[in-house]
Amino acid sequence: MEGIDPHMLSGKVAWVTASARGLGRAMAERLARCGAAVAIHSRSDRTASEFGEAPSTTHVAEEIRKIGTPVTMVFADLSDPEQVKAAVRKIEADLGPIHVLINNAGGDIAAAGGKPENNDALAISEEDFQSVLDRNLMTTLHCCRAVVPGMISRQGGRVINIGSVSGFRGSPEQVTYATAKAAQAHYTRCLAAQVLEHNITVNMVAPGGSVTGRFIATRQARQDFLDAMDSPTLLRYATPDEIACAVQFFASPLAGFVSGQILRVDGGAQLSPA
Repeated sequence: MEGIDPHMLSGKVAWVTASARGLGRAMAERLARCGAAVAIHSRSDRTASEFGEAPSTTHVAEEIRKIGTPVTMVFADLSDPEQVKAAVRKIEADLGPIHVLINNAGGDIAAAGGKPENNDALAISEEDFQSVLDRNLMTTLHCCRAVVPGMISRQGGRVINIGSVSGFRGSPEQVTYATAKAAQAHYTRCLAAQVLEHNITVNMVAPGGSVTGRFIATRQARQDFLDAMDSPTLLRYATPDEIACAVQFFASPLAGFVSGQILRVDGGAQLSPA
């Protein structure tokens, strides 16, 4: 891994939501290698195995613990504010106050699981519409409401929301997901404006296509982009660690005066203003 400084986040506690696999696991591992104590989160111990990325969430936590920084693990449905509050209590009892909150939980997932069968602006069911909003926008809201007041009392903290480039373009498919990510982006700006005086930065990383187990299993990935993953080109997908690098920047002292910003990590695929 490039750019690792084992002392950069020493003494900090980071909670990465949905960190049992995919992008979240890469973020948690990179922050741990930079010295942060890390809270690993998933809905259940089975989450890590859903796309064959690890045997269990417990296994992921044990692997990251080998890096040498303190690690704890929480299970919670983040669309339920009471479960979020309980998760925060456990993290802070095990590791101490949360300094860095990464809202990574999300996904274009129907109420019964899988992608919504009708996934456009007019035909998607209200139940599935609400499910996608809950997974992306409301999880961010609930986690911020549970963690940011403590940051305010301590006069400092970092919030990093994980959005998507889907939130910046119109599309006839994945309409609710794109709408939820657009709303999450503006919530990022609004929260940033609210907490300026408290030395808290709030930013967003917006990935493009990234090679994770879920991405490969649920998307029609471009074969030419997959074939180019080891080539010196930006005409490919991102690796999970490339997304984690941007998270590290926002969590680090280097971004201490950066707030309310959205950083697209998509290899230049979108070049229009957000």
